[in-house]
Amino acid sequence: MGGCEGSRWRLLDSEREETTSEPQAPLLERQSAHWKNAVGFWLLGLCNNFSYVVMLSAAHDILRHERASGNQSHVDPSPMPIPHNSSSRFDCNSLSTAAVLLADILPTLIIKLLAPLGLHLLPYSPRVLVSGVCSAGSFILVAFSHSVAISLCGVVLASISSGLGEVTFLSLTAFYPRAVISWWSSGTGGAGLLGALSYLGLTQAGLSPQHTLLSMLGIPALLLASYFLLLTSPEPQDPGGEDEAETAARQPLIGSETSESKPGSSWNLSLQERWIVFKGLLCYIVPLVLVYFAEYFINQGLFELLFFRNTSLSHAQQYRWYQMLYQAGVFASRSSLRCFHIRFIWVLALLQCLNLAFLLADVLFTFLPSIYIVFLIILYEGLLGGAAYVNTFHNIALETSDQHREFAMAAACISDTLGISLSGVLALPLHDFLCQLP
Repeated sequence: MGGCEGSRWRLLDSEREETTSEPQAPLLERQSAHWKNAVGFWLLGLCNNFSYVVMLSAAHDILRHERASGNQSHVDPSPMPIPHNSSSRFDCNSLSTAAVLLADILPTLIIKLLAPLGLHLLPYSPRVLVSGVCSAGSFILVAFSHSVAISLCGVVLASISSGLGEVTFLSLTAFYPRAVISWWSSGTGGAGLLGALSYLGLTQAGLSPQHTLLSMLGIPALLLASYFLLLTSPEPQDPGGEDEAETAARQPLIGSETSESKPGSSWNLSLQERWIVFKGLLCYIVPLVLVYFAEYFINQGLFELLFFRNTSLSHAQQYRWYQMLYQAGVFASRSSLRCFHIRFIWVLALLQCLNLAFLLADVLFTFLPSIYIVFLIILYEGLLGGAAYVNTFHNIALETSDQHREFAMAAACISDTLGISLSGVLALPLHDFLCQLP
């Protein structure tokens, strides 16, 4: 009797194991796919923005020297400055670092403006290939250039790579769980921190700018590997684990249909539908434009002029530290989406504009006694900018229907680029005006 009873329970246990093991295989596959996509989008964000960040970190070096054609392999990591206005209280280059910013952003702006017109006709894989090749070309061209003009051409290649990649990968997030937006944003923040920190660290260690740039050629290869080898094929997804409160609060800009969509299908929308979606996005686009206008006006218009002579850091070193601290703030806030969400991007825009006004006042009246106060303000500036970016795209993902999300993400990514471009245009005449002051 006991033996029969024991056999019966063993039989029930084996049946239970069989019934519970069946769904475990798909569950494990889903978990594996989740982590592959999460790591994949983080690496794509890192690699996509890396060359863009490095070019901005190298902006001061690019404008302060021209390499002699016969001495390329022995470049001094702290090159002699080109002539500047010695009568000014600012240690000015003859050309503002905003020139590098414009070379690094205008091609991106053109790509993002033209993207809604025909970029969807090109499949994702060729776009990624072009982005990777342009990124590698930017490092090589700037490293081996003999003049500022050729270096700026390399910066343009970095801009093409970054702009094309951002439009491509943000559109691609529409076909994966919405959690990948957080991973992508964190990766772009990581690019800022690692890009600025690696350039600062390698040049501080004595490596020439040329060899520093050439050492970064592995980044484009990692971009291609992350896309082609790590990401899983996009499939119809559930909302991606969003919590119940977010699901209840989600209100699509147009309709509430959740029909299955495939990459490229969002671009079949009529012009009227696209216009309606775009109008719904303005409440996020406008404040994000203001955030990026203010922070890049600071970064490329004021960083160079926030020069403290009472420190052991040279002017070039101060500029690199500013860039690194800004990117550290961006990385922290772009990785914060799982901790807190911000729906009112206008608040961040207002705070960033106050930062601009305060630092501009210091440039004009020099009332801050220590560079360390500026360090803290710049770190705070980066926190605001990163928070605005990640929360804007998270909110857009929540408030657009499935069939419109691909177009909405691509259309909204014009925001940061437009703000950066406007800041570069206005920073150039400001630089010339301030550098003429006694």
